Amino acid sequence: MNHEKKWIKKVQRNGDEASANRLVSKYYKEMYAFVYKQTLDAELSLDLTQELFITVLKSIHHYDAQKAAFRTWLYKVASNRLIDYYRSKSYRYTTLTEQIEDDSFEDGMDVEVTLEYKEDYERVASLVNDLNVNVQQIVRLKLFGEYTFQEIAELEKLAESTVKSRYYTALKRIRKGMEAVYDA
Repeated sequence: MNHEKKWIKKVQRNGDEASANRLVSKYYKEMYAFVYKQTLDAELSLDLTQELFITVLKSIHHYDAQKAAFRTWLYKVASNRLIDYYRSKSYRYTTLTEQIEDDSFEDGMDVEVTLEYKEDYERVASLVNDLNVNVQQIVRLKLFGEYTFQEIAELEKLAESTVKSRYYTALKRIRKGMEAVYDA
């Protein structure tokens, strides 16, 4: 039995703190990167990653190694946490009240390019957030988690062809949404 499985069992049985810390340490950077790719905000990503691991440790007794690998389950929980965040009042309030003056730019950076990139990112994020939750999960795992279609199909318990179809349909929808903005 590998170390990860031992740690999970110890945490599930008696809430072993050392094992919980090892699990968090093993996956923290990977989960932070997954969250950061979707928020482009370091502080927010730290907060969401911390909340993710709190949720994971509170609900680890629901994890079943027979259904999915721990890493896969972790990505699913992270995706759901991001979906919840983007639906939250906090996200909507932050989006409405964010001031351009709050943005800081490194010396030598082209401010216009940086702002354009940020605006494009926000448009894409908004379009992804408007997708059906199941489709969001597929898009997030594929784009930000770098999962294969086969891995996503196994995780979501769908045919691989269904996953591909939903993914490419979502990309077309996102592309149309972006084109509508640039054509306006």
